[in-house]
Amino acid sequence: QVQLAESGGGLVQAGGSLRLSCAASGRTFSSYVMGWFRQAPGQERKLVARITSSGIGTYYADSVKGRFTISRDNAKNTIYLQMNDLKPEDTAVYYCATQPPGIWGQGTQVTVSS
Repeated sequence: QVQLAESGGGLVQAGGSLRLSCAASGRTFSSYVMGWFRQAPGQERKLVARITSSGIGTYYADSVKGRFTISRDNAKNTIYLQMNDLKPEDTAVYYCATQPPGIWGQGTQVTVSS
């Protein structure tokens, strides 16, 4: 059983950067496709980025493409989301999850001020 814990969120001005981390426990982390999701108040949780178990294949939502980069370090059981050129509309709670969605972390708050 994999357990996930996000960290790295915070308050940043528009145009700034943050790097989110998702630390996983368990011995089978490297076999999972992983994704980053975000949920703004009153909105549904949406997929932001996805990465294959090997880290070779990635997917990005159009809203973040070119600004966000997903990566993973299977040796450290960790997945990352580098967020650059942040915009106020990026404000949300960010979650990591196994894919297809099944195991979720508790989320980390990202707030971008204008």
